[in-house]
Amino acid sequence: MPHFAIKPLADEPGIRDALSELLIETVASGGSVSFMHPLSPDDADTFGQDSLGAAARGERIVLGAFDGNDLVATVTLLLKLPPNQPHRAEIAKMMTRLTHRNRGVATALLRAAEQLAIAHGRTLLVLDTAEEDGAAPLYEKMGFQLSGLIPDYALKPHGGLTGTLIYWKRIGAAT
Repeated sequence: MPHFAIKPLADEPGIRDALSELLIETVASGGSVSFMHPLSPDDADTFGQDSLGAAARGERIVLGAFDGNDLVATVTLLLKLPPNQPHRAEIAKMMTRLTHRNRGVATALLRAAEQLAIAHGRTLLVLDTAEEDGAAPLYEKMGFQLSGLIPDYALKPHGGLTGTLIYWKRIGAAT
């Protein structure tokens, strides 16, 4: 498997621009990550500013995978959850550049996110992915269990409804 440098992202010069470019590419290629196509650079930048701001406050960790100096993929580990859920974290916004798909980068990011969740005392990970064109095979390969399907959950980036698949995985001391 190729080596990609994985590290938490901060709002540093160039990082937010790279995150915005990745988000725009993901949405344009049909990735269901809460946005509609076409996604404006301003809206993508606002997302990056908000996401990295939440990371700076310790509410989440945004992990980036780098091929050399290029940001090629991200995943977000949501840590700030309601007070009755201190044992879990949520995986969100898994995005990989088209040029780097099927090269092991998403697997490496998920492994790193899982280790960070364990380090933060979490014993349960949850996530959702689009029923159509989502990453269900990857999540199942990584040991996530399907809880079920919610039909017509969200609009696809280019229009039309898609369902969402809900997954969970016990980690750390709970495994």
